[in-house]
Amino acid sequence: MAKGSSGAKMAMESSPLRSEESMPSASAEAQSAAARDPDLSEDLALALLKRPDLAPDVLEALGKNSHVVKGRKARLALVSHARTPRHISLPMLRHLFTFDLMQVALLPMVPADIKKAADEALLTRLESISYGERLTLARRASGRVAGALLQDKERRVIQAAMKNSRLTEAAIVKALMRTPCSATFVDAVCRDPRWSVRSEVRIALLRNEKTPLARALEYARGLPPALAREILHGSRLPARVKAYLARELTR
Repeated sequence: MAKGSSGAKMAMESSPLRSEESMPSASAEAQSAAARDPDLSEDLALALLKRPDLAPDVLEALGKNSHVVKGRKARLALVSHARTPRHISLPMLRHLFTFDLMQVALLPMVPADIKKAADEALLTRLESISYGERLTLARRASGRVAGALLQDKERRVIQAAMKNSRLTEAAIVKALMRTPCSATFVDAVCRDPRWSVRSEVRIALLRNEKTPLARALEYARGLPPALAREILHGSRLPARVKAYLARELTR
C-alpha cells in the first residue's frame, strides 16, 4: 500500500476488512476507509458493492476512486447499485461498454431513471456499432431499444427485434406509423405469425403506404366495412390502391 494512504491503512488494519468475505460485514468506518484507499482492488470493491444498504457516501468515494473505476466490473456494479448518487452513476454510463449498458437497463434493482438513461445511451450508439452487436441487442435488449431496431437496414436484425419478448404491440404500431418506414420492416411484419394477426397492427399496416396490395386487401376484408373505409380515408396507401380496396369493400 502507498505511503500516502497510511490513514486508510490504519483504519483497515483495525477492522475485519481483510478479505472479500469480511468486506460486506465491515463497519461503516472501515467501508469508508476502504472506498477511499487508492490501492483498493477490484475484487474487494465488488465484494463491498454487493451490500445493498451501502451508504451513499461510501458509494460516492468508490466512484471517485480512480483505481476502482478503471475496472469494467466495478464500474458496472457501481452504476447498478440502487443507492449510488446520480451525480456519480449518470456520467459513468458514458464509459460503460455496449452490453453493460444493456444489462443496466434490464436489472430489476436499478432505479428507473438510470435504466432510461442507459437505454438513451444505447440508442445514440446504434448507428456506430457493428451488425453483430445490433443483432444481439435486438434479441436481448429492452423493448425500447428493440423498437428502435425495427428500422434497422438488416432484415435479420428486424426479425430478431420482432421476436424480443420485451417488444410491445404499441412499439410495432408506432414504428409502422413513422415516416419514412422501411419496406423491409413492413414486409417482415406482414409475414410475422405473431404480429400480423393483431388487429391494431393490421390497422397500422392499412395506413402504411408500403403495405402490399394483397395484404392490404386481406386486412381490409377482415374489418367492418365502415371502419375499413374510415381507415382508408386517412391512409398513406397510393390513391389507386385505396380506390381498388374501396371497390372491393363495396362488393
